[in-house]
Amino acid sequence: MIDVRLLRTDAEGVRSALARRHAPEVLAQVDRAVELDVEVRSIQAKRDTLRAEVNDVSKQVATKRREGDTAAAESLQAQSRSLGDQEKALADKLDVVQGELHELLLRIPNLPHPEAPDGADDSDNPIIKGPFVPATFADYQRVPHWETAAALGILDTERATKISGAMFAMQRGAGATLSRALCQYALDSNADAFEEIRPPSLVTTATLTATGQLPKFADDAYAIERDDLWCIPTAEVPLTSLYAGEVLDEGQLPIRMMAYSPCYRREAGSAGRDTRGMLRVHEFDKVEILAVSTPEQAPALLVELRDRAEKLISGLGLPYRIIEICTGDMGQSHHRSFDIEVYAPGCDNWLEVSSVSWFSDYQARRADIRFRKAGEKGTNIANTLNGSALAVPRVWAAILENFRLADGSVEIPAVLHPYMRGATSINAR
Repeated sequence: MIDVRLLRTDAEGVRSALARRHAPEVLAQVDRAVELDVEVRSIQAKRDTLRAEVNDVSKQVATKRREGDTAAAESLQAQSRSLGDQEKALADKLDVVQGELHELLLRIPNLPHPEAPDGADDSDNPIIKGPFVPATFADYQRVPHWETAAALGILDTERATKISGAMFAMQRGAGATLSRALCQYALDSNADAFEEIRPPSLVTTATLTATGQLPKFADDAYAIERDDLWCIPTAEVPLTSLYAGEVLDEGQLPIRMMAYSPCYRREAGSAGRDTRGMLRVHEFDKVEILAVSTPEQAPALLVELRDRAEKLISGLGLPYRIIEICTGDMGQSHHRSFDIEVYAPGCDNWLEVSSVSWFSDYQARRADIRFRKAGEKGTNIANTLNGSALAVPRVWAAILENFRLADGSVEIPAVLHPYMRGATSINAR
């Protein structure tokens, strides 16, 4: 969340920054938050004044009792109780107003980076690198991956739907091996600088709130209400909260972590879109890379994470491009963000396969991740960054379409050969 003190000292600056998101309701939220913050401080001042009066009257009661003036003591004690009742009423009101302010701050999005491109929606996202695409594609590459996968017997959507419902997928044989190979390839490629973590796949409400998924995206998440747990939509969620509530030494930063995990998304707002094959499924595998840093370290880390994600895609030999996300298309928590997209000739579409983002102190403030500079008093809010090192479904689909051969088999990218049990191509079973 944004710092409430920033609303007090530079409300116009906050409005100006958030106006770049092209979401008028956000500006109304900012105005309301400013009003609530003023009300909170007013109530606090009145409560503190009453508290001081209660303390003063209590001292007078003690004095009168020592002097033996019982009547005066009882009169003052009645006055103290009345003041105490007023103080409690103010404290109760303060809890309500502070709660409303906190909920509103959870919904107000992050401030875009000054260098983030302005734009209203995804059509305004500029291409900053590429596209790296062959001049032509053969007709046999223009076959949708779900047709190729069905012919090869490596994607069994029918049985996945039978056991789990619509928008679940199941790879079989070499298709399942290819999914695992992609994850191992991503982990091995980043093991030089990132600690591998295998986090839980279920997290608490507080953990999901820390990264910004709650409350805004509750409808897209799978909830286990009986236990107050949620299925993670990405390993970003547990990794971000590993250091929640902790104070780190500056020398520990940046902390680099990576994780393979299954990911679960209801995709409630995407009914009917890209529902064939592997393009949009409720459960999928992904490798995430994430960093906790100082504000000064963050810009270089953003470039590093983007470069690492790009290296994975280019290493697979897939046609790709990199776009920067404009202010109107940014996610709630994002300060600056880039997407890597691959071209799938069978779908004739660019598919987002990686998103690399810098969240400034937005997530870390929600999770209360702080660091202490050597020789300085007090603490500072950390910064967080993350990137999809490799998300399986769309990369899997793009491989089947780009590397399809004339006989219907699929050539496996060379970098994956070590993970494919000796297979270099996928043939009909």
